[in-house]
Amino acid sequence: VVFTAGAQIARAGKGPLMAENDTSGIQSGDFNEALGLLTRLPTRGDGRRGVAAGWAWPLAGALVALIAGIGGAILITIGMPSGVVAASVLALTIVMTGAMHEDGLADCADGFWGGWTTAERLEIMKDSQIGTYGVLALCLSVLARWAAIVTLVQAESLVGPLLATAALSRVPMLALMWRLPLARAGGLSDRTGRPSWETVALASSIALLFALFVSGFGALLAALVAILATTGLGWLALRKIGGQTGDVLGAAQQVAEIAALATFAAVLG
Repeated sequence: VVFTAGAQIARAGKGPLMAENDTSGIQSGDFNEALGLLTRLPTRGDGRRGVAAGWAWPLAGALVALIAGIGGAILITIGMPSGVVAASVLALTIVMTGAMHEDGLADCADGFWGGWTTAERLEIMKDSQIGTYGVLALCLSVLARWAAIVTLVQAESLVGPLLATAALSRVPMLALMWRLPLARAGGLSDRTGRPSWETVALASSIALLFALFVSGFGALLAALVAILATTGLGWLALRKIGGQTGDVLGAAQQVAEIAALATFAAVLG
């Protein structure tokens, strides 16, 4: 399965592993659970399933992208410039997700390069304040995604790649949770739990099939590039902090989103 191949990073470090609380399988409330965890959209999920509902994470991302894509399509219809459309799509996405993935990216950038030891890096990542590395990471992330979306708007191919990217970019979070040790106990990643192989495989399959359906075979290349990018992030996280945290997972989503959007822009632009 595509994204699990990118997660084949050997276990390393001495951080505690997450509890084995994934009961796997599909339950009727899992989509609400996914929305409740990954978005600010109204949901009745109670969080009991935790990471066992991870198979629905790509679908939750796709719903966010669908809403943002519809907004972008309306702006295109009324003649808005491509730059304004791209900025609006990004703004809608960020509002609906509560900028949680962007927050993880900023914290990782500050921690990975702002501390000299593992303990210092983890402490910096817990700090609610943002530093220079975090600001630069956010600026580059927004700029890269904005440029890719502008290209897609100008190529008259916005919604399909947006949906595919959103689905594909939610899988690396599960893959890294499955393969990497937990670097710090007590955080969001620890509370959510450790996914089983079956949950990761199901999410990967759903994401890839959905991406192929909405965007064609360009999704295969986008998935491959995202795998390479997030595998690199996983390797870096092992070196810097000995494993993964919720911030690393958020950063993984951002890296995968940038990689996939850039690939679609290169193919379609």
